[in-house]
Amino acid sequence: MHSLIRPNAWVGLKLPSGSTKIIQIVPDTTISLGKYGAFPANLVLGRPYHLTFEVLDKTPEEAFSRLRIVPASELHAEVIAEEDEAEGKTTAEDRDVNAVLTATEGEEFSLVDEQGNIVARSGREVIDDSAIQKLTHDEIEELKREGNNAGKDVIAKLMLSHTALDQKTTFSLAKYKLLKTKKYIRRFQVIPIDVATFAQWQLEEKDASKIMDMRAEMFGLVGCWGNVHYGGEDSMIDDPHSRTDQGEETCIPIQPDELKGRWLVVDDTCGMLVAAMAERMGVLYPKEEEGEDATVAEQAPAREAKQDVKTDAQTHNGTAQENGDVDMVAVVPETTVPERPKMTTNKKQKVRPRGSDFAIPFSQTNTLTVIHSTSQPNLSLLNYWNFDITAPNHPPHPLLNHLLNLTWLQLLKPELDTSYSTEPPTASAEELASWKPSRRGNFHRKRRRFARTRYIVDSTRAGNFSGLVCASSMDPISILKHTLPLLAGGAPVAIYSPSIEPLAALADCFSVPRRTAWTSGNVPETVGKSLEELERWEGNEQFPLNPTLLQGVSIQTSRARRWQVLPMRTHPLMTERGGADGYVFTAWRAKPAEGRVEARGKFKKIQPSSSKKAAKIDGEGTPAETPATGEEEDSATVGKRKRADTLPPLDTEGTPAPENAATGDVASPTKKRKVDGEAKVEEV
Repeated sequence: MHSLIRPNAWVGLKLPSGSTKIIQIVPDTTISLGKYGAFPANLVLGRPYHLTFEVLDKTPEEAFSRLRIVPASELHAEVIAEEDEAEGKTTAEDRDVNAVLTATEGEEFSLVDEQGNIVARSGREVIDDSAIQKLTHDEIEELKREGNNAGKDVIAKLMLSHTALDQKTTFSLAKYKLLKTKKYIRRFQVIPIDVATFAQWQLEEKDASKIMDMRAEMFGLVGCWGNVHYGGEDSMIDDPHSRTDQGEETCIPIQPDELKGRWLVVDDTCGMLVAAMAERMGVLYPKEEEGEDATVAEQAPAREAKQDVKTDAQTHNGTAQENGDVDMVAVVPETTVPERPKMTTNKKQKVRPRGSDFAIPFSQTNTLTVIHSTSQPNLSLLNYWNFDITAPNHPPHPLLNHLLNLTWLQLLKPELDTSYSTEPPTASAEELASWKPSRRGNFHRKRRRFARTRYIVDSTRAGNFSGLVCASSMDPISILKHTLPLLAGGAPVAIYSPSIEPLAALADCFSVPRRTAWTSGNVPETVGKSLEELERWEGNEQFPLNPTLLQGVSIQTSRARRWQVLPMRTHPLMTERGGADGYVFTAWRAKPAEGRVEARGKFKKIQPSSSKKAAKIDGEGTPAETPATGEEEDSATVGKRKRADTLPPLDTEGTPAPENAATGDVASPTKKRKVDGEAKVEEV
């Protein structure tokens, strides 16, 4: 992300009301902020982000408004005063509670009663209860039209005209000041466009359904559970240097081992999900070249000095700087539009040589593959980050080499897609030289499109993706039916839906009862099929998906709420927007083992102690003979012996035998018990 405001860049203007306005900084134009005023766009070009500007009043000699950079000491004057008072540097009487809202030096406002007697001035005198409000609605509107002192005069007069100002508590007074400041102060802050800022602006100011009601925290939740991160250094495919009379046989085949750090995306949020993932992968913002920001900063004064400034304006600028204000000269043309300044650099621009027609411009790592159902994916919101997927000759941008797209038809049945199955045209060098330029251009364009389409489709069908992230209105079961076989083992799956019902139906496909029924062989259609065939199984009514392909299935949600935290008045803010909460389905790709699962390792068999071995005896008290070798006891005899071994010891009378308190051994050396009517004797 750039640190300076560049020409034609999209930025966010944070207004005092708390809302954000997203605009494009086009050189030599005027930016309007509604009731907060207007200013030339050239005044903010080349300036750092996160500065706070104040729209000054127009002078009689000028037809435009200047800007003043508000210092941090003025922005945080209240906080600094409170800290100084807590440390004992100042007292409450010395503190000016309206330091930011007072009038210009040398001016004084007063409050009068019905007879015209002054009852309060700007010197913090106690306001009399008999005073009345002298500022009517029309007078306030007149003050706003005059635009005195960037709106601070209006706030100061409203504060002085309040008859019950002294009766307000500290919190109530601060809240009243804050409301008036948000309404009348003419300030704004320039912030860069990131995913969180843009998502909030799209939800509150634009159409929330365009991004499926996804909030900033939902984008973060999907990115975390999808394990979206930087996928490694770019790995480009070598140029085959094919001639124009050669066909597809010169295309370099796909190497699955080189395909790493790739994510599969199904995006119905107009590109907002792609932008959130690209930001995590480091391919959303163009890289800053060395010395590029310095060049932009050097050209900023040239834009401001394009129009001759009158002597009175220069004098005013010097006076303002002596007072501690930083004024900037405007650049608004009066009759004609001046020539736009050219971007010049000290070093020569590097011209990249164009490769052959079959050269692949995509990286094999750190890429996003978007699956869509139309001829072109709807990624219109990426235009706010200066990327247009429909532009034929796009300027350099990281997404050009890291964003791939294909249709569902190309993924499932590529032989039916003409751009994939049609062989590229060929022509000799002599024949090509005899054609018209337009025909030669179409010839090279078709060959390049064939090479790109063939690479995207073949690399996607090769699989081994690092994760799947989805935010679509399609049925998630139908999406996973064709995308699960493309994921590598252990790859995360994150699917967003505004409602929970589709995700609950999807989670039921991987429930424990379904997995148990699947592994026990209760699905006759799967008998005799290999693992690869089971992964791409079409499914039936009872088993829409293979329930063994995902593990750790869960559904969750998250919503960040803003709270008012005050003693005895802590509660969520009542002005939060509604809409869908949104839910996220998460799981991990599993690779089922083929055949039976056997336990491996060294196990020690526990032998029973000799004191617990029992010998059978016959009715006369002699030990019974054990079965001969090769003879087997029946199940009834084995069951009786096992039950007899687990029963507690009994004496000859049928009562529990006494135990030795010291050793815990039974006192009687022999014990007699009855088991199913038979007398059994155990030797100790």
